[in-house]
Amino acid sequence: MNILTPLIERDPSRAEVETALELLRNWAETASAEELADLDPRLASLRSGPAAASYPELSRDYPEGFQADHAYRATLPDLQNGPASLIRGEAAQIQHVGISNFRLPIRYRTRDGAMLTLETGVTGTVSLDADKKGINMSRIMRTFYRHAERTFSFEVIEAALDDYKTDLDSLDARIQMRFRFPAKLRSLRSGLEGFQYYDIALELVERAGVRRKMIHLDYVYSSTCPCSLELSEHARMTRGQLATPHSQRSVARLSVEIAAGTGDCLWFEDLIDMARAAVPTETQVMVKREDEQAFAELNAANAIFVEDAARLFCEQLRADARIGDFRVVASHQESLHSHDAVSVLTDGPTFASESLDPRFFESLYHTG
Repeated sequence: MNILTPLIERDPSRAEVETALELLRNWAETASAEELADLDPRLASLRSGPAAASYPELSRDYPEGFQADHAYRATLPDLQNGPASLIRGEAAQIQHVGISNFRLPIRYRTRDGAMLTLETGVTGTVSLDADKKGINMSRIMRTFYRHAERTFSFEVIEAALDDYKTDLDSLDARIQMRFRFPAKLRSLRSGLEGFQYYDIALELVERAGVRRKMIHLDYVYSSTCPCSLELSEHARMTRGQLATPHSQRSVARLSVEIAAGTGDCLWFEDLIDMARAAVPTETQVMVKREDEQAFAELNAANAIFVEDAARLFCEQLRADARIGDFRVVASHQESLHSHDAVSVLTDGPTFASESLDPRFFESLYHTG
């Protein structure tokens, strides 16, 4: 005979739930950890006081003596290097993925044979195939550190690039090194000297098996507007009116590819000398009154529009056989206008581009 009990099929009332909850709490207070875990580990949360807060019972002391051996490391999760099934979004190739601006001291040799150790920001990236989830970012740093004690040369960067291409199983790769290079600059008339610092970046890029070596230099100079100079002189001559032409701090970024097969080193100082030869009104370091007057005269003798600057730099770069493709970007940060005058001149396909980063010119601002 079957007996139907409607109470079993209905939802319990709140009062019944509260009674059951109280019963469970009372049991949880006296139950052992093993009993709680065997029935349902979540019941431990019903306990009051420190016992509830300490579940699960984890150590709060740092394990000074713990050693992560090979067997333990093999158990660690590694989602970044997981299978293609973990890829989020479109399974597309990524041209560059890596780390930017990890810093370390690098030794550089100057043109006169001296050695300098400069803080250098390094960016390292590799390509990532469409069927790979990600890369091990720390390998880029570890690989570069294996070469960091050697004096800089492009051969050293090439060795580092070879290593991390192998370590990360990638076809294309890029290393960029950024630093501020000090060079003494002599004042125009007083004979004083001071250190001028030049923002320089070195770049080694490999794509489809072809390697390109590049140097980027930011050169800071004063530009006097030729139009403003003539208008000021007109006011003086026709009306006896004192007037001054406007001039401003300006920046040129010279990006050059080192031509293959020349065998001659292109020193940082060589590129700086080319910039000075093109536009001699470099901003000064040490200045007395006679230097300030000389600088005013030098600006008047070399008044230039931003178009002139680009072509003057181009003239110097084209004349040097060690330089292949190049790009000149000039920014005259106007004292007359509330905007800047800019120009971009490229020679060869390496730096040619139909599009510019929307904030590209903002990166040319140099503060004292």
